[in-house]
Amino acid sequence: MKKILFLLMMPLLALAGPKETVKIKTSAICEMCKERIEKNLALTKGVAKSDLNLDDKVITVEYDAAKIDVAGIRKAISETGYDADDVKAIAKDYAKLPNCCKKKD
Repeated sequence: MKKILFLLMMPLLALAGPKETVKIKTSAICEMCKERIEKNLALTKGVAKSDLNLDDKVITVEYDAAKIDVAGIRKAISETGYDADDVKAIAKDYAKLPNCCKKKD
């Protein structure tokens, strides 16, 4: 039932307002990182969509600037355990990542 309601609401969400786009450099490494970051951003209010390119580790985020700003997006990524531009990953969240998703120092 929730899925049906969500699908019915999608067109309304698309009309919410003008979208802006930002590119953010991350510390993502693998496909699991990509899934984790994109899933977390999908649950973040104001984020319309995101796509992480693992080749250059840059995530492109489309968002509603009336609901979230770039600093908020970077914070959401850091709370997922990854660096976002100059914002370092939150240590306790980074510690929860699988070993394959941790930076090789």
